[in-house]
Amino acid sequence: MTVIARSNLVTVGWRRVLEAVARAAGERGIHPASVVVLVPYAHLMAQARAQWAALYPDGFMPRFETTRNWATALGGEPTGGNGLRLDVGCDALTGRSLLEAAGLEAHADAMLSLMLEMAQQLAPLVAAIQPVERDAWAQRAREQIAAPLAGEALQLEAAAARVALEWVLASEPETDVLFGEGVRDAVPMLVVLQGFHIDPLGAALLAHWQTAGLSISLPEAFLSDDDAFGEGESNLPSDTASAEEWGAASHIAMHQALDAEDEAQRAAACVMQHLAEGRLPVALAATDRALTRRVAALLEGAGVQVKDESGWTMSTTRAAAQIMAILRAAAWQASSDDVIDWLKHLPSQAVPLLPQLERWLRSLGVRQWSRARRYEPRSQPELHALIEQAEAWRAELKGARPLAGWLAVLREQLRHTGIWDSMSEDAAGAKVLAELRLPEGLEADLESLGGSQRSMNLAQFSKWANEVLEAGRFRPDSSPDAPVIVLPMPQLLARPFAALVLPGCDEKRMLAAPEPPGPWTRAQREALGLPTREEFEQAQRGAWRQAVRVPRVDILWRTSDEGGEPLLASPLVLALALDMGGAQGGHDVRVPRDVALNPTERPMPEATQFPVLKLSSSAYSDLRHCPYRFYALRQLRLQESEELDAEVDKRDFGTWLHATLQFFHIALAENPTDDLARRIALMDESAARATREQHLDEGDFLPFFAGWPALRNGYLHWLAKHEGEGARFSMAEHEAQQPLGDLTLVGKLDRIDISRTDAPGPAVRMVIDYKTENEQSTRRRIHAGSEDLQLAFYAALLQDDVLRAAYVNVGERGETRSFEQEDVVQLRDELLEGIRHDVQRIAEGAPMQALGEGAVCGYCAARGLCRKDFWR
Repeated sequence: MTVIARSNLVTVGWRRVLEAVARAAGERGIHPASVVVLVPYAHLMAQARAQWAALYPDGFMPRFETTRNWATALGGEPTGGNGLRLDVGCDALTGRSLLEAAGLEAHADAMLSLMLEMAQQLAPLVAAIQPVERDAWAQRAREQIAAPLAGEALQLEAAAARVALEWVLASEPETDVLFGEGVRDAVPMLVVLQGFHIDPLGAALLAHWQTAGLSISLPEAFLSDDDAFGEGESNLPSDTASAEEWGAASHIAMHQALDAEDEAQRAAACVMQHLAEGRLPVALAATDRALTRRVAALLEGAGVQVKDESGWTMSTTRAAAQIMAILRAAAWQASSDDVIDWLKHLPSQAVPLLPQLERWLRSLGVRQWSRARRYEPRSQPELHALIEQAEAWRAELKGARPLAGWLAVLREQLRHTGIWDSMSEDAAGAKVLAELRLPEGLEADLESLGGSQRSMNLAQFSKWANEVLEAGRFRPDSSPDAPVIVLPMPQLLARPFAALVLPGCDEKRMLAAPEPPGPWTRAQREALGLPTREEFEQAQRGAWRQAVRVPRVDILWRTSDEGGEPLLASPLVLALALDMGGAQGGHDVRVPRDVALNPTERPMPEATQFPVLKLSSSAYSDLRHCPYRFYALRQLRLQESEELDAEVDKRDFGTWLHATLQFFHIALAENPTDDLARRIALMDESAARATREQHLDEGDFLPFFAGWPALRNGYLHWLAKHEGEGARFSMAEHEAQQPLGDLTLVGKLDRIDISRTDAPGPAVRMVIDYKTENEQSTRRRIHAGSEDLQLAFYAALLQDDVLRAAYVNVGERGETRSFEQEDVVQLRDELLEGIRHDVQRIAEGAPMQALGEGAVCGYCAARGLCRKDFWR
């Protein structure tokens, strides 16, 4: 495999820059070793040294530094005390204390993040002002910040900006050492290499060095097609280059993907194609972190080493998720899901009965952990002990204490629960622990801060921890010789890549003019020296121009987002395609594989080893709809687990209504009354009892409670009419069973009434089944005849030869109606014959075939088991 050490285009650019430096030093009579060259990115220091050594192998080399490295080498000390440290762990504490000191304690939670962002944006501007000129600049800055934000609607923003400015002004940047006269005298020539954004500190140092300073624009040097920086002609095309000139400089392929997964697969395939053809190294631009991580995962799965220079937010690591799970579970309003999620992060030996605990919670169906504890299973001592242990761990994180106290408590809990060791041994976990100052001794740098002794509750500590994790970045260790390098698009500048894969180039992720960060107005940006929208646009376009000059470029974008929203390519892509005389379509480079066709046959298991002993109405309905569903769900008993944190839905409402009507009719039978007001009171009492006994949260049930008065009054109106026709309540939620050969029919009847008639003979029993569905659906049940099983099955449970059956549709809008099935006895007899026939066929070994027909498969818990999508 041929390894491409450097790109010719990059070599030309560096030759221009370094020859300009050498020429300027020679004209001034300055030895190169006494020249300091400031680069915009730290990784360019090694690149510049290598290029100088190649260009001048026998000469002395200037010092290539960044401003921060240079200041550190000169003895500059990071800001201490209550100054802005650009460390969120420290700055969040100091920032809150400053807001409280400014009389903004009531708004501190809402203002803190905004103020930190403002301070971080102002810090480079203040560092770029010479210390002797800082007071005058500060006065002008105060005027600019106060005036435009004086409106009542922006008072908090204005206050945050003022506090942020004073905080930054009170800090002493470590780069102030660079403005010392001794440094100026020791460095006879300073060269500043500017990137796509003008560095304010670099510009200020140039002004301080006056004629001994030299500014060189790296984008201009690497993108210009003239010879301003050195001898020799370049073949770099200009902005107005023709399609032929573009093709001479680089090969650009454009790939249009369907969605995020398709885009990630295509991007990974492009990288692997470049590697297979010997183009090294390959740059993978980090335009979208989620997409980039998916591409990197695909590459690592294929055995390709990836060096991620960009990294990812620390809050996305597993260790951070473990920490935040602990804090969420400790909150007083923690849900059952929060507690289960936390316990699942613990080693299995710490919570050996976790599966049993989860099953208990799911069977209980209570969303809030505090409410679930009211029903602790004291009859199961081991499970009760686990719940008490979890409560003891949660109790450790209650109350209020200073930050050092929170860190000590959290550290001990991590150790007690067995997480600490595994987290410390993991690179990302160790980084998370260090950022949160959890290892003993690391919290010492917090003790000198003004807000370190302030008492914090759990919510405030959780917010602090989350801010630290959101601000931190984790960069995994990787081989320096990795063939694929992940980096932001602007950092492609002046680096030799043989190929570039640039995903995420849609209109949403690759903006031509990015929005400037922060709430600053345009006037403030111009007065303070913050980058304007035009400068961001210029920098973005410059980075784009640099990216598409890489010898081989693959540009990818998706045509639809996660929610199905259609997307266009970025305006930069569309303009590039127009300049090139039309989009250069890239073919799909994913390598197809020949996979032998192996369709799945419809499952048709025999169930003779699982005899049918009991049969309910819903179970027999499953058998009629799809025998395989009956086999999987009823005979193998493969049941779905209920969600703990699911929203209260129509099914929950139906269960609640059944219980409410049961309690009401029993209470009414014990204390008969025709008084409407008394009946309304009984209904309301029954509804409250059903809510309590079913562990329903009144807040979650509020949408259904809103329609309760209309539903209640409509039902009572129907009941009065129903009783007027001679019907009387007999029993509710009656569990019945009826033998049928070796089989037992079982079921719970919503209600049985005694219907009196003028004809001689005993009273007629009437089976009632409540429905909360659309009225048209209930009508279709009646008209379906033998296709509707429910009333006929309930009639089979009673075995009366004279019987009535009806659905009672309890409408949420206030109308309750009954729909009687006139031929229920005949339908019952037909149903019993069908049950005997079907059970006999199962016993004889008839296959339980998956039907896969129509709407039956639309809502089926066994759909994934039958593999319908892979049938022949």
